[in-house]
Amino acid sequence: MFEWHIERRSSFETESPLARESLNVSETGSLSIVVLGASGDLAKKKTFPALFHLYRQGFLPPKEVHIFGYARTKISDDELRDRLRGYLVPAKDASAKQLDDVSDFLNLIKYVSGSYDSEEGFRLLDKEISEHEYSKNSAEGLSRRLFYLALPPSVYPSVCKMIKTCCMNKSNLGGWTRVVVEKPFGKDLESAEELSTQIGELFEEPQIYRIDHYLGKELVQNMLVLRFANRLFLPLWNRDNIDNVQIVFREDFGTEGRGGYFDQYGIIRDIIQNHLLQVLCLVAMEKPVSLKPEHIRDEKVKVLESVVPISDDEVVLGQYEGYRDDPTVPDESNTPTFATVILRIHNERWEGVPFILKAGKALNSRKAEIRVQFKDVPGDIFKCQKQGRNEFVIRLQPSEAIYMKLTVKQPGLEMSTVQSELDLSYGQRYQGVTIPEAYERLILDTIRGDQQHFVRRDELKASWKIFTPLLHRIDRGEFKPLPYKPGSRGPAEADELLRKAGYVQTHGYIWIPPTL
Repeated sequence: MFEWHIERRSSFETESPLARESLNVSETGSLSIVVLGASGDLAKKKTFPALFHLYRQGFLPPKEVHIFGYARTKISDDELRDRLRGYLVPAKDASAKQLDDVSDFLNLIKYVSGSYDSEEGFRLLDKEISEHEYSKNSAEGLSRRLFYLALPPSVYPSVCKMIKTCCMNKSNLGGWTRVVVEKPFGKDLESAEELSTQIGELFEEPQIYRIDHYLGKELVQNMLVLRFANRLFLPLWNRDNIDNVQIVFREDFGTEGRGGYFDQYGIIRDIIQNHLLQVLCLVAMEKPVSLKPEHIRDEKVKVLESVVPISDDEVVLGQYEGYRDDPTVPDESNTPTFATVILRIHNERWEGVPFILKAGKALNSRKAEIRVQFKDVPGDIFKCQKQGRNEFVIRLQPSEAIYMKLTVKQPGLEMSTVQSELDLSYGQRYQGVTIPEAYERLILDTIRGDQQHFVRRDELKASWKIFTPLLHRIDRGEFKPLPYKPGSRGPAEADELLRKAGYVQTHGYIWIPPTL
């Protein structure tokens, strides 16, 4: 096995200028972070832990920051803190320092109870925020207010209206109000546009942060660097050299008690239309003029608008056996838990290259990866094509890695070939380096006002336009999912579709993460 050798430098030398910025990311004045839906699962498992990790790293200075939880549940500050405590650090593994940090962080949290569609609760929330701002000796116009909607989309319009009516920064002298909204942002093109219009009437686009946590993943963010900072890939990244691209999301468990919720959306709305399509944009986009958020998002929109309508014979849907046994799932549910969809991009770089988006639940493994497969070598004098093609693989999770599959000489006296890899495995190369959670990075971007890793309205519209016709046919029962056994690769028809699209599977080769 080859190892990708990288010149070793001190941690300071290898940090980017952004990482060497002062840990105090504030402009000036107070910062109020409001988590709406504070008693829900998303807030407990993702939002508050991300805020805690930012606090521990010094990005949320306690002299400036206060955190507010808002929900309908009638509980006290201490009850919310007790609910959150176990999600911040595992108690059995926590050091005394970590437990002290947890206590200090929880003391920054104030809870306000109220409904999502009446002014009373939001007036009280605004009063609590204002008291915090004055306690920090902040001029009214220098306050910053971040609202994180860890809520179902059905309440976005009413909550945004209440924020606009009751909780905005009260001055035009400075500061800001920003709103973070979670997916799913609509169920089709029409509902997404309706939601965008309702929120757009209340807030300007620079105030709206549509979060897709896949854009905060370390190796997804590495995609632009790999493509545009390495001369190696510039002449190869096109239809002349690349045969097909796979973007894969696999889970080895089913809906696990979320069947009723999942059945409203299905695997395409839940994973493919947002997460995988965002990754496709980064793989396929042209080099932006600069790293400014709007330049990057402009190029992503161009990719989406170049995608041709999906062909029926390039779609395979599946539903694992036992999915309907969940009492919250309708007996006649037509919702797919597996889908393979081929997208084709009509432009000079990618004409004829299939982009295979594949996602499924209850499969035989858990992983998310980008797999770029190159064309066969013309004039194969070593007769080694049966061993497999060159592939460039970015493994997003678990065991983050970047590796390139190559054909090399088998060590020994004979001139025989074997597949191996150039391997950059993060766990081996970056020992002791903690890879931040996606939500940490994205919340920090929101505080900084960097929208690069968030979805713009026209980007959202273009993505729904691609999938809405197919989704409507599934909703009407015109496109049926095929049954597959839990723990399998999914429907056999999906593998056949990959073969027809030109993907050549390597038999006998398995990538094994290198040991430390």
